Amino acid sequence: MSVVLHGVEKFLAAADAKVAAMRVASRDATAKALHLIERRAKQKLGQKSHRPGTPTPANPGEPPALVTGNLRRSITVTGPEAIGPSMWKGQVGPTAVYGRIQELGGIARGRTLPARPYMRPSFEELKDEIVDLFKTAWTEAVLK
Repeated sequence: MSVVLHGVEKFLAAADAKVAAMRVASRDATAKALHLIERRAKQKLGQKSHRPGTPTPANPGEPPALVTGNLRRSITVTGPEAIGPSMWKGQVGPTAVYGRIQELGGIARGRTLPARPYMRPSFEELKDEIVDLFKTAWTEAVLK
């Protein structure tokens, strides 16, 4: 008895194409998610403002108030970059040196500054949307 399978090469090629499509979908979804977080964080940093040298209207726990716009402009996205066959990573956050202390609070120049988070809340608010973004990207890649 012998068994002859026809179309194995076509099947393997189609499977490879789906794997490639999933990689692209994952990369693209990662990039979109990073930019969603960037946009939300920048929105948060524009909710309140004040002139330099005047007290901030932002309460502890609220995003920092806009003074010059430097912190908001410094929020950038890097990546995504591949870290494995089907894994991607990227970063989104401020490059301004005071961005971290605004987010987390701490001591600067002998003064205790309260946390005024803007990055973590941006991510937290978008988690469900980001999950949906990946689900949609993967579904479209599989069904193509």
